Amino acid sequence: MDRPEEPRNESDQPYASTDETGGFPPRRPSEDEPVSPYREPYEEEPQEPKRRGGGKAFFVGLIGGIIGALLIALIAWPFVRDEMTSPTPVSNATPEQAATKATESENDIVSAVGQTKEAVVSVTNLQSSFQGTDQETGAGSGVIYKKDGNKAYVVTNYHVVEGASRLSVTLSDGTALEAKVLGEDPTYDLAVLSIDSSKVTQVVKLGDSDTLRAGETVLAIGNPLGIFANSVTRGVISAQERTVPVDTNKDGQQDFNTEVIQTDAAINPGNSGGALINTSGQLIGINSMKIAEASVEGVGFAIPINEALPIMRDLEQNGEVIRPQLGIQIRDVQEFPSGFREDRLKLPSDVNRGIVVVGLTKNSGAAKAGMKENDVIVEINGKDINSFADLKSVLYRDAKVGDNVKVTFYRGGEKQTLDVKLSAQAATVQ
Repeated sequence: MDRPEEPRNESDQPYASTDETGGFPPRRPSEDEPVSPYREPYEEEPQEPKRRGGGKAFFVGLIGGIIGALLIALIAWPFVRDEMTSPTPVSNATPEQAATKATESENDIVSAVGQTKEAVVSVTNLQSSFQGTDQETGAGSGVIYKKDGNKAYVVTNYHVVEGASRLSVTLSDGTALEAKVLGEDPTYDLAVLSIDSSKVTQVVKLGDSDTLRAGETVLAIGNPLGIFANSVTRGVISAQERTVPVDTNKDGQQDFNTEVIQTDAAINPGNSGGALINTSGQLIGINSMKIAEASVEGVGFAIPINEALPIMRDLEQNGEVIRPQLGIQIRDVQEFPSGFREDRLKLPSDVNRGIVVVGLTKNSGAAKAGMKENDVIVEINGKDINSFADLKSVLYRDAKVGDNVKVTFYRGGEKQTLDVKLSAQAATVQ
């Protein structure tokens, strides 16, 4: 039997097509299917190129992810917060104690107190009673400023020892010693005592009150309320030179302008006469007084050591302070009615301050210089004299016995000047 004749060309095949779109494309054989030698080879169809726009989809997805993360964070935050703020479990173990470290400033203060504390004493005022026994009538503080041989010297306030029939000084260790008054000065409210030095272990170092600055740290050491010995309070210098009028002779009139250090360190009753020190442990003031009013807080005063020291030496050596005087008796101009000032004193209408000479001591400097009664003194050495307190302040601070001072005054309505030699103060004249 003869083999059928092969087709002459591809166009003669009944199912063949050269147009890929005109007939059925060749089927891709499976991997395990045998390939016929008469089958047309399979060709991959070309894929269409990807369209642009994928970047836009990426950013849309990114923004969506961020928004989702924020929503999750907002929902989860209350739970996370509670976890963070939940109390730490308490341990029954004993905690370790950390070492306390003082700052350099605190170390200076502690050192200053240590250098001074034993030099501050308690002073007890004992006065005779009707029963003939000595009773305690008051207590204050004092400062040991000098030790010489078998004696030690204590400075305190005059008002602490005033009227005492006997004085007792108690050291920082509780030892009580009898004290003797060497001298008193009501004008500056100072007194100097002597005690047995055998038990004294510390003497205060003297500082320089002229170098103080407002805001500088200071410490007050004393015996507040008479029962809390060696108490320390801390404050600052509020003002270096504060002028405070005082009544030194208790006649109800202010007769002296005392210059004091103002501080906010607590100075309570019993602290009078105690030490005001700087952070170097040096004595820069003697605590003296405090304005005690319900509306006033933190206003205390101390006598500057530079003012007190010359007086302390006079009291220690002489038992009194020898001060200069003009040798006159005086009254303030303000004590006279305006008619008297105009008619008798002939003062100009703009002069309403000064002191009137109402008497002179025989052979005094003022009498020898030619001053007369009814002279109205308004200046001494160029400093205004508005009151008796001003006169005492100028003479006591700026002059000494034997000095010549220039006195400016009105006489019969005319302003005049005289040089007056100062003499030693007498008990009944100024």
